[in-house]
Formats: sequence, structure tokens, C-alpha cells
Amino acid sequence: MLDLQRLRALHAVSVHGTVGAAAAALGYTPSAVSQQIAKLERETRTVLLEREGRGVRLTAEALQLVDTAEQLLSIVERAETALEERRGVPAGRLTVAAFASAARGLMPAVLADLARRHPALDARLTEVDPHLSVGLVARGALDLAVAHDWDIAPLPVPPGVEQAVIGADPCTLLVPEAHPFAGRASVRREELGGERWVCQPPGRVCHDWLVRTLRAAGHEPDIVHQADENPTLVALVAAGLGIGLIPRLGRGPLPGGVVEVPLDPAPVRRLYALWRTGAAGRPSITETVRVLREQWPKVTAAAP
Repeated sequence: MLDLQRLRALHAVSVHGTVGAAAAALGYTPSAVSQQIAKLERETRTVLLEREGRGVRLTAEALQLVDTAEQLLSIVERAETALEERRGVPAGRLTVAAFASAARGLMPAVLADLARRHPALDARLTEVDPHLSVGLVARGALDLAVAHDWDIAPLPVPPGVEQAVIGADPCTLLVPEAHPFAGRASVRREELGGERWVCQPPGRVCHDWLVRTLRAAGHEPDIVHQADENPTLVALVAAGLGIGLIPRLGRGPLPGGVVEVPLDPAPVRRLYALWRTGAAGRPSITETVRVLREQWPKVTAAAP
């Protein structure tokens, strides 16, 4: 008989791409995930993972098992959802993903509130980029995701996934204190040509928004420095190495040498909670969405 936990481990490797990433998503160590898959290989007398460079590749037999695992995990989720709905209280494990600044600026307050109100709920957070988290929710690798988009770059939501708006996060222009924009009441988008930019790497929502916005205004962006984390981008601006458009959520206090200037019209990113349609009735989902919306005005009011 196939062990469900071992199938879950194999499924996680398929979804996340590596044993290490699968272990982080499951809350295990990489060695524990490797052991689960090794046991599954012995049980099935089949090679499931093959070395490929520094990573692994799933064999054809493994991919067939992954399809079976998705069906079984879906059945288990429906059973767990039905039981939680009968109890009527948030309980059990809830896997949540959030992008970096939401994980830093919003989720600590949300998770602390949930832990205080619902001790039977085991909510676990993973930091994941919005482009990836939506697909992970759709495939059942996550229960709920906090993601964001921009007005000119809407977040694609696949069938079977529902969403609720959490709030709007304004984005402001950060410039070195010696920059000509530093003394301005506001700056229009048409004035941004010829600037040196610090920005997130290509493929990130913020990067895509900046490129599309500047090109729409007739400018080709000169992105001279790229970094994943907003604090790094702020530090680059403080050093006089460029200007940046950075949302307020999770940004933290600005260091000396950096000036915040409103952009006209002001860019705003929208935050969403996303979950699978089949899990919409879970009290843990509905309560987490409620707390996200409840905490949003509190954390934004406290943002520097």
C-alpha cells in the first residue's frame, strides 16, 4: 500500500522543483524528504528521482505517481474541509504564502492574531513570489496565498481559484537627498526619462510594472542595479546610485540620505488573498481572510 506522506513528499518535489524547496514548503528537513522518497522507491521498486546537475529530475514513473498523488491529496483535502466545516472552528494546518514585503510588513500581525484567537489552528508561512504562489495554490501545494498586482499588470487567476481584495498599497519615488527631484511636491511619470534606476530583477511584478510604465511614457528604463529585497534597493538609493519606486508596505523607516517624493499619478499595487474554490468553506480560510482585511488598515497606518 502506498504511503500518503511519501506521495506528498514526491508531489512537493514535483511542484517546487528541488528537494530543499519541497522540504521548506512541507516544514521538514531535506534529509527527511529524501528518506521519504527513498522509502517510496523501495516500496514501488522504481527509481523516482535521477540526479541532474546539482538538482534532481523526476522519472516518467515518478510523474505518473505525482498525478495519482494529486488526486489522492485532493480527496484528502475535501475530507478535511468537510470535517472542519462540521466543527465550525479554524483548526488543523494551514499553509500560507506571501511575497516578501507582505511577509515582513503584514503577516506577523496576522499570524499572531490567528494564534491568539485560534490555538487549534496551525498556520505556517512561506515567502513566495506572487507569480509562483498563485500556481502553487491552484495545484494544491498551498492553502492560501497573499499576492499583489498593478493596474497595468493584473494578476492572472486560473479557474478553480478564488480571490478577495485585502487592500491597496501606495508606491512612492525614492531619490537621493541631492537629487533634483528631492525638493519637489510631486513628479509626473513623463519626467522620469534619463534616470538611473534600482529595481527588482526581471520577472518580478515591480520590475515589469516599472518597465511598462516608463515605456508607456516614451522612455526606455536604464536599470543599473537589481536586488530582490526592498531594504537593499533603499540602501542603493541612499548611496546615490539611482532612484527607485518602492511600495510602503514592509519598507521600514527610510535611512538618512533618502527622500520620498510622491509620483503623479500615484502608482498603487493591490493585495489579494487567494485560495482554491473547493476549500472556500473551510473556517480556517474564511477566518484568515477576515483577519488579513482587519489587520490591513492597522499595519498601513503604522507604516513609516
